[in-house]
Amino acid sequence: MIQNLKLLFLLGILTFIFLFVGYSVGGQSGLILALLLAIGIQGISFWNSDKIALSMNQAQPLTVSDAPELYAITRELCKRAMLPIPKLYITPEPTPNAFATGRDPEHSAVAVTKGLLQTLTRDELEGVIAHELGHIKNRDVFISTIAAILASSISTIVQFSYFFGGSRDREGGGGIIPFLVSAIIAPIAALIIQMMISRSREYQADATAIELTGKPLGLANALAKLEQISQKGYQAETLQPAFSSLYIANPFRGDFFSNLLSTHPPISKRIERIMNCGK
Repeated sequence: MIQNLKLLFLLGILTFIFLFVGYSVGGQSGLILALLLAIGIQGISFWNSDKIALSMNQAQPLTVSDAPELYAITRELCKRAMLPIPKLYITPEPTPNAFATGRDPEHSAVAVTKGLLQTLTRDELEGVIAHELGHIKNRDVFISTIAAILASSISTIVQFSYFFGGSRDREGGGGIIPFLVSAIIAPIAALIIQMMISRSREYQADATAIELTGKPLGLANALAKLEQISQKGYQAETLQPAFSSLYIANPFRGDFFSNLLSTHPPISKRIERIMNCGK
């Protein structure tokens, strides 16, 4: 409960940044438009967040005959977690990864990449699915999806306003200083807030996964494999950067500064926490 309140507080700050950008770009009219957009984004996300995330990542439905082991693992874990069984999807992505989406446990989905099913052992796959079900059980998927869309929208608005000149206090608001602050500081601040939301929820989902499986080594080994593949230089081909915070591990490896502001905590720290949970 406290964790979800923290996530909502951070989402509130991100929404404030979004409104500030609207004000700095378009004055009072920009503020009103940003408010309407924020309400629209959150409303659309509430009803369609799963469809948006699945479509953007080229996910296709999986049947029991397509992946009997995956369905068996998911069914057993949902029984332990007292959750309805989510819809299962697969993406054509060759690098291993997975994400959960949906507005609540009754309207949720878990998508795995083709590479995940080809790379992991049963215990490792169980750990990954338990982690994604942890997000659903903790009800943080919806918040993270909105955060991803708002952060992406902030960057888009700043780029758009820069190209077209922005507002210069035409309607009693905006002005050059707020415009410059929004252009330089807002995208960085939005990224930091999104990072804080995502990192917090990843640790929590890892802990929930250990509770469900009782096998910390399975999840730890899965994360280690994902890290090894990333270190070899393999980059995601079909996954979308805007939704990187939803994946179990960041599929886009960058330079030192990019990794510092990554939406995911370092794999080594996650593995350390996972192994400590198992003691």
